[in-house]
Amino acid sequence: MVEKSEVAGSQCRISTCEAKLAAVGDALYAIGGKWKLRIIIAILEKTRRFNELQRLLEGISAKVLSSELKELELNGFIRRVVHTGTPVVVEYEITEYSHTLKPVLDTLSEWGYSHREMVRKSFQNN
Repeated sequence: MVEKSEVAGSQCRISTCEAKLAAVGDALYAIGGKWKLRIIIAILEKTRRFNELQRLLEGISAKVLSSELKELELNGFIRRVVHTGTPVVVEYEITEYSHTLKPVLDTLSEWGYSHREMVRKSFQNN
């Protein structure tokens, strides 16, 4: 007999819950945090240079951006491209694998818009 457990308001089998928790944990490890999805969205639009990303993502330090870019590259979401010449130009481009995030980004973006609207309305009513 399989035990049931209450997780986030819905019942599920423990093995299913554990599997979902592990999968979400893996996803958050790869794309979690304040900046990773924002960086991916910026690079999805077009290939970008480091300074361009730093200007676009207000509030991110060079150290944090560098670290996040390295992690995204290690996880296969972006590619660092060095163009030799004078001057040397380094650009970051999206990989095919990043396109698997499109449904997630679309859904998260839609939820963000509606959440912002809900918060705005709740402040107007108070």
